[in-house]
Amino acid sequence: MPDILSVIAKYGYSSLFAALLAEAIGLPVPGALALLAAGAASAAGVMHPAKAFAVAIGAMLVGDTALYVTGRYSGWSLLGFLCGLSLSPEVCILRSAKWFYKRGRTTLLFAKFLPGVNTMSPPLAGSMGMRASQFARFDLGGVLIYALAYGGLGYLFRDVFRLIAGGLQAFSRAVAWVIFAGVVGFVCYRAYLYTRHRMNRFVRRVSASDVAARLKLAGAPDVIIADVRSHGYYDQGEQRVRGSIRVEPNNLDSFVETLPKDTPIYLYCT
Repeated sequence: MPDILSVIAKYGYSSLFAALLAEAIGLPVPGALALLAAGAASAAGVMHPAKAFAVAIGAMLVGDTALYVTGRYSGWSLLGFLCGLSLSPEVCILRSAKWFYKRGRTTLLFAKFLPGVNTMSPPLAGSMGMRASQFARFDLGGVLIYALAYGGLGYLFRDVFRLIAGGLQAFSRAVAWVIFAGVVGFVCYRAYLYTRHRMNRFVRRVSASDVAARLKLAGAPDVIIADVRSHGYYDQGEQRVRGSIRVEPNNLDSFVETLPKDTPIYLYCT
């Protein structure tokens, strides 16, 4: 019996629950593989299909709800932490916000299939103030689709999965070395970024009173004040600082290209 099925057979539903909960909260655990294994194990009679399905749904809902609640009360702090684990934190958080900005709550229906977005979606929904009942409905829909898709494939193609799992087992040592090398490379890359940008780790901040005082100075040069509040914290009816302009976070690159080089620029967000 392939290694992944041996784990399912030995530890049963607890291993399935742990794998899917870990993936839901952002740990690098292949939840899709666990669902495939559970489907194959169900077809082989090792697990009961209905019970395995219920355990999988419960695990993902627990993890997603925990991130939703944390995101609701911590705002972008949790998002910043999760994206800080990636190689490109800024791209990570803006890409995830862009999915929500363009597709709204329906993002939750297919977020599980998108690496990166799957972990970011629940805390984004919480930080943007999505109602708990609305989040629960759409997240349940996404979890059901994800579990049915991979669990169903494992159930229908049990023999194919066993062959694939057996092949993966034969290369397990090579895969372990690749993972080890990747972790070492990631740590070295983060250390390089820290060293390179250690003098500019913090955004320079200016108080609102300082900006107001500058605007009142006679003969003071023109300034640009830009509202760059993130998606979900801004809509057309929001009040802005008088004289400021609205810049979408995802359009910052094109905005920067149009800026004059000799004009002070102040940005404010949430």
